[in-house]
Amino acid sequence: MARKVRRPVDGKRRRKPKAPQRRAAPRAPRKTRAPQRERPLFVIQKHQASRLHYDFRLEVDGVLRSWAVPKGPSVDPKDKRLAVEVEDHRLDYAGFEGVIADGEYGAGAVIVWDAGTYRQLVSDDEGAPQSMAEALEGGFAEVWLRGQKVRGGYKLVRARLGGSDRNWLLIKKHDAEADARRNPVATEPRSVLTGRTIGEVAAAGNARGGEDPG
Repeated sequence: MARKVRRPVDGKRRRKPKAPQRRAAPRAPRKTRAPQRERPLFVIQKHQASRLHYDFRLEVDGVLRSWAVPKGPSVDPKDKRLAVEVEDHRLDYAGFEGVIADGEYGAGAVIVWDAGTYRQLVSDDEGAPQSMAEALEGGFAEVWLRGQKVRGGYKLVRARLGGSDRNWLLIKKHDAEADARRNPVATEPRSVLTGRTIGEVAAAGNARGGEDPG
């Protein structure tokens, strides 16, 4: 016997209400590794602290080994630029550009004046490539920079000027990238990240009250 279907008074068949759909639980963010680079990075940050200088930084064993270069890097091999070794910085500081607030260490405007990758050129006595950490420990390193403003070979030599181990010399090597006619510190003042000058960064940062470099 066929089962009768009851219809509502208005003669229209009612649809069975759908069960509410459950939302999938949000997935936890996946952990990702830092992108693998073919070469370690270098960065030169122009820093208007108590005195204007250029912070020369090399990625070594997961940190940025750092030197303050008062006159900035030269592309003329005749110039021997004082480079005062300062504390290591975290790798993510390589991308910092802004104004460090008053009262903080290194207060003042910072721009990324140049950046790129580098390779170590020094070998040990047996001709095997020496690690950058070993080279620096020995007080002598040679690197090949691949930047936008400074390129080619550079030497870092511990000079012990004034009897301090912190005092090094940064010297351009004689190679195809050497050019005594160029002076990028004077002629190329803008950031390679944003195109801003350090004065423009300082004005913007002062309007916001300074920034936290992390």
